[in-house]
Amino acid sequence: MPQSRISADEVKKTALLARLELSEAEVAQLCGELDAILGYVQALSTLDVDGIEPTTHAVPLDCPLREDRLGPQLVVEAALADAPRRQGELFEVPKIIEVGE
Repeated sequence: MPQSRISADEVKKTALLARLELSEAEVAQLCGELDAILGYVQALSTLDVDGIEPTTHAVPLDCPLREDRLGPQLVVEAALADAPRRQGELFEVPKIIEVGE
């Protein structure tokens, strides 16, 4: 059997970052499923797509684009007026990802 493209440790680290608690059986199952997905993506990367125009949908769809324009904006003091915590002109939020390497 070929080497897996994703390890159990990588699945566990990703689950930790996503705040998911997985059993060893679920980790093993996800290793297999994610390996199959990565294999499919690898197979797609071998396709010759030279001369094929990129699309946003599988079927023709009227998708008009508009120009980006600035609209009304709040001044900093108004935007931060009800902030529970701020640091200068920024919102201060608690750090939520702490993963030891």
